[in-house]
Amino acid sequence: MAADPATLINWGLLALEPPGWGGVLLGGLLNSIKIALGGYALGLLLGTGGAFGKLYGGPVLKDLLEVYTTLVRAIPELVLILLLYYAGTDLLNQLTAAMGYGPVDISGLAAGIFVIGVVQGAYSTEVLRGAIKAVPAGQIEAARAYGMAPTQIMRRITLPAMLPHAIPGLSNLWLIATKDTALLAVVGFSELTLVTRQAAGSTKAYLLFFCAAGALYLALTLVSNIVIRIIETRARRGMVAPA
Repeated sequence: MAADPATLINWGLLALEPPGWGGVLLGGLLNSIKIALGGYALGLLLGTGGAFGKLYGGPVLKDLLEVYTTLVRAIPELVLILLLYYAGTDLLNQLTAAMGYGPVDISGLAAGIFVIGVVQGAYSTEVLRGAIKAVPAGQIEAARAYGMAPTQIMRRITLPAMLPHAIPGLSNLWLIATKDTALLAVVGFSELTLVTRQAAGSTKAYLLFFCAAGALYLALTLVSNIVIRIIETRARRGMVAPA
């Protein structure tokens, strides 16, 4: 009689306390969330500046932003992560050495946030640029007719009107950011994928740990979808629902 597959799985390996690895997995998930949040916020900041620069900046600024968004979107993200992580750190240390300072010890968390942020910034630029262009020109003209200053138009008209158009794209970028943290395993940062691989390699329970990691990523996505739905509902208040 064949043994029940469930009896072949040592569920005790997922215990929160040693010798279980559950606490280690949760710690890796927390690091992944920290990097995703930091990188997403940085990317949103870069994307906002990039979108306004592409729309309202001078020719030189527009060309530089075009090069930035084209290169980042053309090069595979894993290659970008390796390039920015290693080459960026080396360049920073060379600059500090030229200024007479010693080498800079950059934390893995800060480096991860920077790398994810640069990648996210290129995509956020295009998402926000499209959302701004989707704002009806008549609303802007009406605000100018009322004598609003450019900053008032931006705060009262453009930003509230563009938000519903930007949320779908920005929500996708957030989910991508949570998955891109797994790529940081190649540079040795202890996020969820790396600690899962370490746990599986130590115990040889590959199926158990990678299924557990998949379940944690799924849980993060489901919670994110709920939050995104709430934000989108609030942003669309007063708007006519699509047919």
